[in-house]
Amino acid sequence: MDGLDFTSYRSSRMAYTTTVLGQLLQLLPRTQFQAFTRQHNGDKHVKHFSCWNQLTVLLYAQLAEKESLREIEVSMRIQDSILYHLGIKNVSRDTLAKANQNRSYHIFEKTFYALLKQCKLFSPGVKDLKIPHELYALDATVVSVCFKLMPWATYRKKKGAFKIHTLYNVGEEIPTFLVVTHGKVADVKAAQQYAGLSEIPEDSILTMDRAYNDYKLFRDITDKKCFFVVRKKKNAQIVCLETMIVSEEDVKEGVRKDERVGFVLEKAAKVYPEDLRLVTYHDKEQDKTYEFLTNNCDLSPKTIADCYKYRWAIEVFFKWIKQHLVIKTFLGTSENAVQIQVWVAMIAYLLVWWVKHQTRFEDSMTQLTWMLKDTLLTDLSLLNILCLDEKTLRDTVKSQESTQMELI
Repeated sequence: MDGLDFTSYRSSRMAYTTTVLGQLLQLLPRTQFQAFTRQHNGDKHVKHFSCWNQLTVLLYAQLAEKESLREIEVSMRIQDSILYHLGIKNVSRDTLAKANQNRSYHIFEKTFYALLKQCKLFSPGVKDLKIPHELYALDATVVSVCFKLMPWATYRKKKGAFKIHTLYNVGEEIPTFLVVTHGKVADVKAAQQYAGLSEIPEDSILTMDRAYNDYKLFRDITDKKCFFVVRKKKNAQIVCLETMIVSEEDVKEGVRKDERVGFVLEKAAKVYPEDLRLVTYHDKEQDKTYEFLTNNCDLSPKTIADCYKYRWAIEVFFKWIKQHLVIKTFLGTSENAVQIQVWVAMIAYLLVWWVKHQTRFEDSMTQLTWMLKDTLLTDLSLLNILCLDEKTLRDTVKSQESTQMELI
C-alpha cells in the first residue's frame, strides 16, 4: 500500500460492497424519508451526521441489539471500514444523543407509515383464520421507565412508564397503527382519540380485552359498519332479552350460552340503544369461562369465541418486540428520544416482516432476526443467507470476517 492513500484504498475496495444492512436500507422509501426530513427541518445546519445517517445507525443498533450509546459508538468504531460505504463516519455517542434529543420523532413516525403502506401494497396475503371477516386486535403494552430520569412518563406514584397503543392486523401479522403515550393514558381513551379506526375497512372485526368496554367506542365501531368482540366486564349492567339455542357441536366445543342482551343504564342505552349478543364460552385447556359482547349476530358462537382467542396474536407481538428489539433500555431520556427509538424499532420490525414474507422464509421471525443480527455487516446476498443452515451460516460469517480484516 506504499504511496496509496488509505481512505481512497478503502473507498475503492468497499464501494461495490453491499452489506446485508445496506440491502435492508434499500427497502426503505428514501425519497419520502427525505421529504419528511425537509418538512421537519431535520438536516438544517447539519454538515456531517444527517437524518439518514441517524436512521442507519439506529436501525443497526436495533437489529444488532446494541443497548447503549457507548456500545453503539465502540461497535461503529470497530466496523468503521465496513460502514464507510454507507456514508457513515465515526459517530460519537454525544452526536447521536444530540440528534435523538433535537430532531423531531415525526420524521421516523411518518417513515414507519410510509414503509407500512409499501409493505401492505406488496403483502402476499393474510393467514387463513377460517373467519369470513378481516380480523384486527386493539391493545396496549406498558414499558416501565425510571421516573426520576423520565418525569414526562407519568404512570403511578413514583413510577414511570409509557404505553404503546397498537392496532394489529391478525391475519397479516402486522401493526397497522401505533401511538406512544405516557402511562396514565387509559387504553379506552387512547382508542377513542388515536386508535386509527379509520384504518379498519368495513365489515372487519375488532377484538379487544375488557379495558375497552365503552359505549362510545362500541358506537364508533358500529357506525363504521364494523364488528367488535370484547370480553365483558364483570360489573357490566346488562339485561338478558332472549336466550338462543346453541347447537350440539358448539356445546361440545365449549359454548355455554348465546344470549341477546341490552344495556340497562340510561346513559348507556342512549349512546348504544341497539341490542348486543353475549356469548359465554368455557376454555377446557385453561378451565376458565369467558363472556364476550359482540354486535355480530351472524357468526356462530364458537366463531365469536375464536375471534377473541386470535386476539392473543397481539400479545405475542408485544412480547416479540420487547425480546428482540431495543425498547426496554434507552439511548436518551427525553420524550422525543424515546419516541424516535420506538419508531425506529417498529421500522426494524417491518423490514424483518417484509423480508420474511417476500422471500417466503419458512422459519420464524425470531430465527430470521438472529440470522440478520449475525450477518448485518457482511458482504452477502440476503437471499443467499436465508438458504443457509446454522452451521453453514456460521462458517460463511467467519470467512467474511477474515476477508474484511484483510481489507483493513
